[in-house]
Amino acid sequence: MSEEKEQKKPVRVLQVLGGTSLGGAESRVMDSYRHLDRSRIQFDFCVHSQEEGFFDKEIESLGGHVYRVPRFRVVNWFSYRKAWKEFFRAHSTNGRPVHAAVHGHMTSTASIYLPIAKAAGVPLAIAHARSAGVDPGLKGAMTRFLRRNLGKKADVCLTCSRLAGEAVFGKKMVEEGRVITVPNAIDAAEFAFSEKTREKKRADLGIGAREFVIGHVGRFGHMKNHAFLLDVFAEIHKKLPDSRLLLVGEGGLMDSVREKAASLGLSDRVIFTGNQARVADFYMAMDFFVFPSLFEGLPGSVIEAQAAGLRCLVSDSVTDEVLITPLAQARSLAEGAAAWAQEVLSGRDYEREQMAQAIKDAGFDVSDQVKFLEKLYLGERN
Repeated sequence: MSEEKEQKKPVRVLQVLGGTSLGGAESRVMDSYRHLDRSRIQFDFCVHSQEEGFFDKEIESLGGHVYRVPRFRVVNWFSYRKAWKEFFRAHSTNGRPVHAAVHGHMTSTASIYLPIAKAAGVPLAIAHARSAGVDPGLKGAMTRFLRRNLGKKADVCLTCSRLAGEAVFGKKMVEEGRVITVPNAIDAAEFAFSEKTREKKRADLGIGAREFVIGHVGRFGHMKNHAFLLDVFAEIHKKLPDSRLLLVGEGGLMDSVREKAASLGLSDRVIFTGNQARVADFYMAMDFFVFPSLFEGLPGSVIEAQAAGLRCLVSDSVTDEVLITPLAQARSLAEGAAAWAQEVLSGRDYEREQMAQAIKDAGFDVSDQVKFLEKLYLGERN
């Protein structure tokens, strides 16, 4: 192959994730992938799952590949390292790595795979903080242990918010400006409010025109605090029987949330949609977005909800960087479910506005993020 043809090949960047499901980080990476100049940059994905993910087919259609390594466990420390060494050995040409950069969104084990990537000759190692907390128990303790000194093992440290950067890299690194904030941007235009879409989606879901719909989008996991959300809805339903709770997402705690809804006598008032390819339509069907997470990085769903013109009540455990428009406000979880319910009920009468442009103007549109990432991957950033 001539040198000219070689130069025309796009730079390949390896995105490291837990999987390719409809999670927040995965969705944000895919938004970037769809909008970047793929004649210059191509994404490949290395995931810690042996199961086909939601985005796998789309990744392949866009020109990317999905590779797999074992999920990390303490007992497989050495085999996990071996898998990564074999990966970079297999993905090299004439001793040169195929990938110009490794972008690690799995910061729990980035301290393992990023140094291995560098040792294999990968020019750019990126660690990206996307969460401001960890799961409880042994898993969380191990995550904190693995993240220690991660900032020293990456060429570039990115974060979706100040709190996430401090949690993963330490407050000192953030204060010294050694961590770059890249907001969890969305394709804002996709979420612009549509009355026609609202009417159709509510009809599809069996929601009456006069019913008041509280909504949430997120994985059913510890951090999302669905149990508290159900308590809030139970209080709302006492005062407003003509109300529904719309839950979009899947996850390990989904069955326990179903059980709690049943124990509260609310099974027929709670709609579980599972994961959805076009989540924008579900925001249209909602009347109020409630997000009581215990911790987050910078939740894209709250940005999406604001773009859709929804009022949002968000836990103050979430970074205030997510409060982009007057539609979003924060409240302490310590105030309890009744106070949260009253906040929602007192603010339920409002006119939906077009807010997508406001989200773009605040710098949370994917087009801005893509420009930064392209320069980073191509070595053109100052």
